[in-house]
Amino acid sequence: RRAMAVAALLRGLALAALLVLSPAGAARRARRPNVVLILTDDQDVCLGGMTPLKKTNALIAQMGITFLNAYVPSALCCPSRASILTGKYPHNHHVVNNTLEGNCSSKLWQKIQEPHTFPALLKSMCGYQTFFAGKYLNEYGAEDAGGVGHVPPGWSFWYALEKNSKYYNYTLSVNGKARRHGENYSVDYLTDVLANMSLDFLEYKSNFEPFFMMISTPAPHSPWTAAPQYTKSFQNVSAPRNSNFNIHGKNKHWLIRQAKTPMTNSSIQFLDDAYRKRWQTLLSVDDLIEKLVKKLELNGELDNTYVFYTSDNGFHTGQFSLPIDKRQLYEFDIKVPLLVRGPGIKPNQTNKMLVANIDLGPTILDIAGYDLNKTQMDGMSLLPLLRGDKNVTWRSDFLVEYQGEGYNGSDPTCPGLGPGVTHCFPDCVCEDSYNNTYACVRTLSASWDLQYCEFDDREVFVEVYNLTADPHQINNIAKTIDQEILEKMNYRLMMLQSCAGATCRTPGVFDPGYRFDPRLMFSNHGLRARRFSVQPL
Repeated sequence: RRAMAVAALLRGLALAALLVLSPAGAARRARRPNVVLILTDDQDVCLGGMTPLKKTNALIAQMGITFLNAYVPSALCCPSRASILTGKYPHNHHVVNNTLEGNCSSKLWQKIQEPHTFPALLKSMCGYQTFFAGKYLNEYGAEDAGGVGHVPPGWSFWYALEKNSKYYNYTLSVNGKARRHGENYSVDYLTDVLANMSLDFLEYKSNFEPFFMMISTPAPHSPWTAAPQYTKSFQNVSAPRNSNFNIHGKNKHWLIRQAKTPMTNSSIQFLDDAYRKRWQTLLSVDDLIEKLVKKLELNGELDNTYVFYTSDNGFHTGQFSLPIDKRQLYEFDIKVPLLVRGPGIKPNQTNKMLVANIDLGPTILDIAGYDLNKTQMDGMSLLPLLRGDKNVTWRSDFLVEYQGEGYNGSDPTCPGLGPGVTHCFPDCVCEDSYNNTYACVRTLSASWDLQYCEFDDREVFVEVYNLTADPHQINNIAKTIDQEILEKMNYRLMMLQSCAGATCRTPGVFDPGYRFDPRLMFSNHGLRARRFSVQPL
C-alpha cells in the first residue's frame, strides 16, 4: 500500500513538473497581470461627473478602490495626457498647451519624450502587447508632425483619433493608415467604435503575453454628441448650483474677476444644456465599461487584470461666473475621478491619499515588474496603496502648473478687451489669457488642506485657499494667512518647479522631514521670474 502511495505521489510530481515545464505551464506560472486604462476627456468629479456611470461604479468602484483626492498637474488635455504617458510634470515633458508650438504631439515631443513613455517601456522591456484606441494628443495627426502615418513607439496595435475629440466625421490612424468615418451611428459613433475595437483585440490577441490597453474616449468633451438612444436622457438635470456658482470671483486673478456676474440667462441656459449633454455622452462610456469587463470575465482574464478609470482634467459650468471650460487652478478643474480594480485590491475601498496622474505610469510599470529606479519619472507607484500596505510613506503635496494661451491680437469676439485673451464667449467672458500662467502647491496633510498659487503677471498675484474651512475656494486668504506659512509655501513652490524625478517626491511643508532655511529665499523674486520663463524645448 505504501509503495502504491509513493508511486502515485511520483506520478503526481511528474505531472506537476510537466505542467510547469510546458509552455502553457510556464505562461501560467510567470504570467504578469494585464492592465486596462480607460481615459475620458474633460470629465469632472467635483460637479457630479460620475453620477451617470452606474455600471462603471458597480463594476470598478464597488469591486475595487476609489481615490478621493486624485488630481492632474495641468488642467488641460494635452499637457495632462503627456503627464500620464511620461509620468512627469509639465516642466519636465515641456508640453505646455494644446498647440504644436506648445509641444503638443510636436516633432520634438516625438523625438525626446515618446521613446520613454511607459507604454514604450512596457512593450520593449517588459514584453507586453499594447493596444491604443481613441484620442491621443490634441495635435496628433498634424501634417507638420508626420500626419497619421506616425505611430508612436510602444504600441503593438494603434487606432488613434486625428486631432481633437469628435463623435462622427473623424479620421483614425489604424496602425499608421488613415481610415475615414462618417455619421452613421451603427458603424461610426466613436465611443462604440472604440468599444468594438477593444473587444476585437481581446478576442484575437496573443494568449502568451500579458497585455496593456489604453482606451481614450471622446466623452464627455464637446461637441457633446450623444448616441441616439440617449438624447432624451437627463431632461430634468441642470448644472449644480453650489456656493461658487454664478458669483463674482472677488480677490482672484483678473481673468476670473472679468467674468460678468450675474451671468445672462442665455449663458446659464447654454451651460445647463452642455451639462446635460455631457452626461448623455457618458452613458455610452458606461456601456463600453460593461462590455469590456464582461469580455475579460468571459476570457477568464478579469481576475488577473487591473482596470483603471480616470479623466485628463476636470471641468466647470458656471463657477465664479465662468460659463464652461477647464484650465483654471481650482478643484473643479484639477480634480478627477480615479477608480481601480484588480488582483489584491479589496472591494468597495476608498483612499484619501493625495495622488496625481503622474503616478499612473510608475504604477503600471511597477505592476509589470519594471525597476522604477531606471526611469526618470516624477510620480510614485500606487501599488502599495492598491494592495492596502500598512505604514506607507506618501506625499503631502504636489505641483500644479499651467502656461496660459492668448493671441497677440484682440479676440474678434471681444475687441474691447485688448490683446492676449482667448476662448471668449459672446458676452465677452474669456476663459484664458497669455498671463493666466500660474503654479500652485496643492497640500493635503494631517493638519492642512491648502492651496497656494502664484501667477506670472505684473502683479505676481497670489491666491491661497484653506479648503477645510472653504471647500469651494471662495475666499482668497493670501493677505491674512500667517506670513511664515506664505514664505514656506513660496519656497516649496520654487523647489517643486525645478524638481525632476526623486526630487519631486521630497517632504512637503507640513511633513516631519521638511527643512526650511529662510536664507534661501530671494527678496527680489529673481528665481520666480526665471521659474515662469518658457524653457527651451
